[in-house]
Amino acid sequence: MKSISNATPAIDPAARLRTIESARQVAMHERASLPAGSIAPWVVRSWERCMQQGLQPQQNAVFDLVSQPQARRTQDENEQLVRAARPILEKLGNAIVNTRYFAILTNSDGVVVDASGPIDRSDPRAHLLTRIGTDLSEGSVGTTAISTALFEKQPVWLHRGEHFFANTTMYSCAGAPLWGPDGACVGMLDLTGIDAIERPELKHLVTQTAGKIENALLRTRPYRVLLRLNWPGNTLGTDADGILCLDADGWITGANTVARQMVPHLNASGQSGLPCAVHASEVFGVAFGMLLDCASRDDPILEIPLWTGLVLQALVLLPGDESRPLRAGAREHNPALPLKDIETALIRKAVDQARGNVAQAALALGISRATVYRKLGSKSGGPTDTP
Repeated sequence: MKSISNATPAIDPAARLRTIESARQVAMHERASLPAGSIAPWVVRSWERCMQQGLQPQQNAVFDLVSQPQARRTQDENEQLVRAARPILEKLGNAIVNTRYFAILTNSDGVVVDASGPIDRSDPRAHLLTRIGTDLSEGSVGTTAISTALFEKQPVWLHRGEHFFANTTMYSCAGAPLWGPDGACVGMLDLTGIDAIERPELKHLVTQTAGKIENALLRTRPYRVLLRLNWPGNTLGTDADGILCLDADGWITGANTVARQMVPHLNASGQSGLPCAVHASEVFGVAFGMLLDCASRDDPILEIPLWTGLVLQALVLLPGDESRPLRAGAREHNPALPLKDIETALIRKAVDQARGNVAQAALALGISRATVYRKLGSKSGGPTDTP
């Protein structure tokens, strides 16, 4: 058998642990700067926050339960999240059953609201941190994937001594934040192993699973139209889709993380810090009525322009339609919106925003005034050059 010369070299577990221990000594005891690349930057930042709070690494973390009133309030506030996540966590538990890792779901404060997978309840190291109501915030248990993912708002991986306290250095864990339909962080998902081998690939698994939970949570919202979005050429109907919920008047009432990446306008924030209400007409170059019409077709797929000039393909669904099979080949009889119509819609939008000032609209679009007139046609009552 031929050897693969460009294969990624395996990580030496002993060398990895020595690197972590050396980093702990430098950062926590010598209080010196670490060489770049030795430890993930989010780990170092969390260590620094813990020490600034007066926590000592040689101490033991205490896995406290929140008060009963707070536990009841937490349970009530996260009932929908737990219900949406539970079927997904059960499938995840089956996938990791032979890895000695298990799943923990927390709210946005790091309080445990559910747990799943092969949890050895006879082992206090597993039982204490999987109890519903356990406070796993950074101020309580120091650096963990849970506290770090919630603070950094990104997926993370931590192994053994990268955890802060002495009695948490047997854990290895991956964590990813969970985003609600309004774009706010609603909690996080964690995969934890005890005295387990390092599996950094679990960061990818936990990120994918978090996306599934976000989608399930989004679909609990009432909607008149649900849009599954993807770029032309990609397959619609997968977990890679952006998903939008629209009410009967065309207002966007919820979006998943993928949709917010595809349509940056959805990330506009109001004074509360949460996304402002956005109407479909502010995002798409097609009327809301066209989306409703498309939903009744045998193949409810439409290519729709964004006001940025890009084009997305959308699967347009009404309540109860997500499991409806699409008629094979129907797409051929429902062609996408012609490019000239997309261009005309974009130009007309720019002219409207410029209050009919063709020169200003042309400047914003990067085209000539003549092009604007040619695309829209010269009609009485049309755009003018008056300021």
